[in-house]
Amino acid sequence: MRRIAIMNQKGGVGKTTTAVNLAAGLAALGRNVLLVDMDPQANATLALGIEEKQVGDTVFELLLGEATFADARRRIAERFEFIPSCDSLAAAESELSRAEGRGTHLRRAFEAVNGYDYILIDCPPSLGILNVNVLVYVEEVFVPLQCQFFALAGISLLTRAVDVVRRANPSLHISGVIPCMYDARTGLAREVVEEIERVFPTQAFRTRIRNNVRLAEAPSHGKSIFEYAPDSNGAADYMALAREVLDREVPPSPAAAAAPAHLDTAEPAPSPEVRT
Repeated sequence: MRRIAIMNQKGGVGKTTTAVNLAAGLAALGRNVLLVDMDPQANATLALGIEEKQVGDTVFELLLGEATFADARRRIAERFEFIPSCDSLAAAESELSRAEGRGTHLRRAFEAVNGYDYILIDCPPSLGILNVNVLVYVEEVFVPLQCQFFALAGISLLTRAVDVVRRANPSLHISGVIPCMYDARTGLAREVVEEIERVFPTQAFRTRIRNNVRLAEAPSHGKSIFEYAPDSNGAADYMALAREVLDREVPPSPAAAAAPAHLDTAEPAPSPEVRT
């Protein structure tokens, strides 16, 4: 079972779009997939058509021990299950920060979970305690990056967070970098992809997620791109990405996936504190 965080501390990079559609694509290819919405904004929950009044138990109750995994789980489609989020999850930041073993709540809540080929987690755009819990639990991190200027700016903060959490979770590593919002008509997009591939030679996916209006429309209909517009470029790109993920049966090891040294030239920032 592969446990993968979809994470970038910068918002608006295609993180939730990637989490939802990669999960749906893997399920369509015959894999058993669980998607977990760990973002208090609950964008993945809304994108899958689950409204606030329909939510019921969420990952918030699961983290605090107020609900079981079976209580929070939802079936989205064949081979595709989901655990929703809610805005109350924002309160978990302070509650988990005060709790003993504050970085291990998600790992404890999921310790008996099995039967999935993939567990994907859509993470909030921050490096707070919720993401520390995710990093302590998963083994891999996929980073969606915009094909725009400064795409790599700030990623050193994420790589440093991964390095810190690796003390508690030695198997943790960045195993995938996904070029998103790609426009082949612009030289800038091509240059950004070349830079991503240079900086992350083993982690960069070959698939490029193109700008596509259908991808932007699908969440408002509560559907994945495969349900909403199966003939669109967005559907083609995310299916190609899902196939490429499957092709990487053995993802880059933690040592091979270490961040290049020159990424550490960004402004220093406090690293997340991990207490297990």
